[in-house]
Amino acid sequence: MNIVILEGCVNNPGDLSWDALSQFGQVTVYDRTSRDELAERVAEAEVAVSSKVRWDAEALSWAPNLKMIALTSTGFNVVDLDAARERGVVVSNVPAYSTPDVAQMTFALLLELCLHVGEHSELVMDGDWTRAKDFSFWKTPLIELQGKTLGIVGMGSIGQAVARIARAFGMPVVFANHRPKPEAEGDGIRQVPLDELLTMADFVSLHVPATPETNNMMNAETLARMKDGAMLINTARGTLVDEQAVVNALHSGKLAGFAADVVSEEPMSPDNPLLQAKGENIVVTPHIAWATHEARERLLSVVAANVSAFVEGKPQNVVD
Repeated sequence: MNIVILEGCVNNPGDLSWDALSQFGQVTVYDRTSRDELAERVAEAEVAVSSKVRWDAEALSWAPNLKMIALTSTGFNVVDLDAARERGVVVSNVPAYSTPDVAQMTFALLLELCLHVGEHSELVMDGDWTRAKDFSFWKTPLIELQGKTLGIVGMGSIGQAVARIARAFGMPVVFANHRPKPEAEGDGIRQVPLDELLTMADFVSLHVPATPETNNMMNAETLARMKDGAMLINTARGTLVDEQAVVNALHSGKLAGFAADVVSEEPMSPDNPLLQAKGENIVVTPHIAWATHEARERLLSVVAANVSAFVEGKPQNVVD
């Protein structure tokens, strides 16, 4: 079997191994693959391992022998599933491998908005503390989480992990979900309609997939419904947020802070509106929540298991 890894460097910059795939056939690893390079690289491929390569009908036509797309991601919006189904190509993903890591990043961002640890450390290392007149100083407001309400939009595995951390901090939790989820309620956690969540939450954290329905769900109108001085955190997908509306809300003071590990176009475009908000209470990281060594180990292990299951005629984690 001819297996082509199209974006090897993204998931494995050299600290992990692709050897688990070698038992299934010849493996060719490319660090990155552009659209212009794709046709040549998949011409003989039977299995393509990829993350952000766009698999539309044209791309699928370049791979006449392709039998499987093994995604190295949970999201699968890069694949035209109708075109893949028509071609008889199985598409698998890797669900839930980064749940603890995204929950961890959510609170890393939230805590940075509240305590500005990085900024204060930089001030210390620049010598500001050695010049201080008092034993302590702070350059930004410092916010306690206990008693503040966290609103979680999307109560899947990540949303539930975030809720557990919030409760450990003494935060009441409300959540909105596309369907009733009574099993997630209890111990200071309850489900409410999204409109109600927006009006009562001190922090709103997004944990829903990118779909036509969720595109720009946080826009000028929904931001206006939020509590004055609330903060917004996005560790899900950049397209959930109207970034210009967020910048406007930061400038006006409607939002007291915004943090994200994802943006609408990645890598970030030089004209992304968020870059206009430097100096506001904003934290943006380059989509790294998923990238811990432990999470990437799990990711590669599940990719290999997906390929193994396909070879055995029992495909798993199939998206359709």
